[in-house]
Amino acid sequence: MRGIPTAPLFLGLAGLIPFVWGALTYLNDDLHSWGTQMFGSRFVGPYVQLFYGSVILSFMSGVLWGFATKTSGGKAATCYALSVLPALWAFFKTGGGPVSTGTNLMYGFAGLLVLDAIFAYWRLTPTWWLRLRVTLTAIVLACLAVGVYL
Repeated sequence: MRGIPTAPLFLGLAGLIPFVWGALTYLNDDLHSWGTQMFGSRFVGPYVQLFYGSVILSFMSGVLWGFATKTSGGKAATCYALSVLPALWAFFKTGGGPVSTGTNLMYGFAGLLVLDAIFAYWRLTPTWWLRLRVTLTAIVLACLAVGVYL
């Protein structure tokens, strides 16, 4: 992806592994069986996606919090308040079963992308940030959709 530094791109793509793995093991019975034998049932299918997705939404709250430190006054207060929303969403909206949790995570990641856009609009993020986040979010949503809609 043009203009995105190598380290953030690599780390972002590596962060997709549990989402992609979960979708693949949901779609392929042989891979699901192998993954269950090797890693346990919690690390295949939608279950790895749901647990990891909650962790990543919470982690991204911390990233947004870091961006909020680049401003001051009323805008900083707004940014700090907005930055905790993904973690709160993960806390309150997951745990109601795989389909409900998957659906709520999809909404959470879509909402996170809106927050990323707001922070980018306010010039609190690196210039390449939103391009990376759009791509990563599209892949996450597609992977979560496998467990929710198939």
